[in-house]
Amino acid sequence: MTAPAILGLSGPTLTESERAFFSDVAPLGFILFARNCETPAQVKALCDDLRALTGRRDTPILIDQEGGRVARLQAPHWRHPPPAKPFGDLWSGDPDAACRAATLNGQLIGAELLASGLNVDCAPVLDVPVPGSHDIIGDRAFHSDPAAIAALGRSFADGLIAAGVLPVVKHIPGHGRARADSHAELPVVEASAKDLEQDFAPFHALRDFPLAMTAHVLYSALDPSHPATTSKSIIDEVIRGKIGFEGLLMSDDISSNMKALVGDYATRTRDSISAGCDVVLHCDGDLSAMEEVGAALPPLSDQAAIRWARASFLIVEPQAVDIKAAQAELAALLD
Repeated sequence: MTAPAILGLSGPTLTESERAFFSDVAPLGFILFARNCETPAQVKALCDDLRALTGRRDTPILIDQEGGRVARLQAPHWRHPPPAKPFGDLWSGDPDAACRAATLNGQLIGAELLASGLNVDCAPVLDVPVPGSHDIIGDRAFHSDPAAIAALGRSFADGLIAAGVLPVVKHIPGHGRARADSHAELPVVEASAKDLEQDFAPFHALRDFPLAMTAHVLYSALDPSHPATTSKSIIDEVIRGKIGFEGLLMSDDISSNMKALVGDYATRTRDSISAGCDVVLHCDGDLSAMEEVGAALPPLSDQAAIRWARASFLIVEPQAVDIKAAQAELAALLD
């Protein structure tokens, strides 16, 4: 029976202990980081191994390949994509060219991911930055205008889908106002519910997309006690309600990398699932920690299974793309 988790692993190949654990827990999917990625052939072999383990060809294998600071596949084997901000800069002068560039970038990233066996990219970032916010988002955001973010985010995501890769919109309902890094502490946003509607806007515009990742951010006007990831009221009333997102909702990382959350790993797991996350994400590859997560996992809910099935239907045969021509066109647009 499939468990509602996406789990990391320690290195470029599966250890025997990981193999036994994953076989026992049967997570929905996996997420890779730079520590897991050496060459395209090695990553493809690892992804093939993981899918053989689950017995599911559509097993989601995720990676954070936004571009800029957040790119787990690195040179010399992979192109280093630009961050989101240059696309927003181009938007300010030529929105059509910016959307074309974002689509090309999504296609190019998607083509590299698919060739390496990866079928989900944890991008685009739809957060709306505001003056004084922490640089943890920074140039990962497309723009400060929600309409521009929505248009560029959709263009980028459409490029990924055309390449046979699913996008994950993040960090719902919005991380752009945070004045702290959720890796280090819990960010508290004290904006009014009315002001927060600006943050929701890009997510509402892309509410039809298949996958989204929560924000480990506490919004005092929405829930003074819990960050979005573990807030049933925020997930029910804002993410599923106001925003209208109906796809598969995954938590942001619940591992030791994230100091924004409290409690042991079992508590973090139960709190996230109870609040309404369909799946928990545990990234650091620490087997003992994942064993705590695994012990606290219920079976994947019927609704979550339906949501993943709907998402996986979007994994289609990739459109043919002339890589060199696309790279040249993208470079010219961003020049």
